[in-house]
Amino acid sequence: MAEYSVEPGDVKKVSTRYRTIQTKIPVPESLAIFASLKESEPRAMMGMPPVVWDRAESFSVYDKWGNRWIDWSSCVLLTNVGHGREEIKAALREQIDQGLLATYVFVHEKRAELTKALQALSPDRDHYQVFLLSTGSEAIENCIKLAKTYALEKHGSEKKYIVSFENAFHGRTMGAQLVGGNPALKKWIGTVDPTFVQVPFPDGYNATDTSFELFREAIAARGIKETDIAGVITESYQGGYAGFLPVAYAQDLETFCRSHDIVMIYDEVQAGFGRTGKMFCYEHYGVQPDLIACGKGLSSSLPIAAVIGRADIMDLYPPGSMTSTHSASPLCVTAALANLKILHAEDLIANAARMGEILIPELERIRNQYPKILAVVHGKGLVAGIRVADPKTGKPDGETALKINTACYQKGLLMFAPVGSKGESVKIAPPLTITEGALREGIDVFEEALNEVLN
Repeated sequence: MAEYSVEPGDVKKVSTRYRTIQTKIPVPESLAIFASLKESEPRAMMGMPPVVWDRAESFSVYDKWGNRWIDWSSCVLLTNVGHGREEIKAALREQIDQGLLATYVFVHEKRAELTKALQALSPDRDHYQVFLLSTGSEAIENCIKLAKTYALEKHGSEKKYIVSFENAFHGRTMGAQLVGGNPALKKWIGTVDPTFVQVPFPDGYNATDTSFELFREAIAARGIKETDIAGVITESYQGGYAGFLPVAYAQDLETFCRSHDIVMIYDEVQAGFGRTGKMFCYEHYGVQPDLIACGKGLSSSLPIAAVIGRADIMDLYPPGSMTSTHSASPLCVTAALANLKILHAEDLIANAARMGEILIPELERIRNQYPKILAVVHGKGLVAGIRVADPKTGKPDGETALKINTACYQKGLLMFAPVGSKGESVKIAPPLTITEGALREGIDVFEEALNEVLN
């Protein structure tokens, strides 16, 4: 993967309603901070545009040297209700003043409040339960464990396979990477558990066949009996580039899982809490997952995750045997409750849907100017991905994607580093609070940066 340059360029001043650039970028005074980090932490922690955040509000990010960016990252789809919300800060101050900062699995009142609130968002509040955790990867690990346990206890040891999708990303812990779809990320594991298998994801781009027969054929080609599948896990959209399932495929998958009593898991860690213009992305497909992994946008701030799932699956383990040190941490629960209130009170899910009706067509318009380089646009609501390709070979072009990303942040439009298997996907994910004016200005900047790089 290419890396960002930390050599300051010329000063290219910007002053608009939503952006301010008044120094060289990267800021020369910030380089000592990057040098210190290079000495004190592993290089794996680097990789984002070289901007030193000082504060952030709603959809704006500021450094201490007077620069301001429109945020198209949402801290990797975390800050759904916007950065630095006063309501969340006030709730946290109140909780801190109360004095309860940690509980392990001992009960506190707000834990019950949050689990009931999330249960009310489930496909069936009378038959679903909620398990609170700390990170998205932890939620994924729990889903894998529950699916395999359910299959083992109800059907026996032959029902053992977990099927996921090529190019999927579910996290960085071992189980999450076993269900991930990038072989390069599994090299460290050595011998990979053969009960974890991946099949093509029907995005119409990597896999042009979008019929459900593709799934069945891939399973058969691997010598797996359909009745031996314990669980199927999919991101509601693939996070590497925002590729969505075809609705018919998702519904056929649900029918298939029901016919074989397979636990159907949807990873909503990145997609949930309004990001796509629905509370959960799976709602676009008209399906009912058995287990839903949640995180990121659940709090728009502090680390908290959850599994929402069928009670008969969630209740398989006895008391004290499925816990985590910081599950339902009082501060994180407080942030999540305040976050959900904002999400509803400001109708931010509807705003995501409205802004998506501007964003996606505009990206398609821009793509049509460079159809051999900008290979495809994926997206819905306030998440989108543009894949960059070499116009001669059609292969993923991470180097050009990075140049586009760099040109954007130098102009005051901030995204996280390009993603995808080759770093070829420029990902767009503003906070759901973004206004039409700020979104359109961001689109203009994006187009300007593209024109400079590609011409």
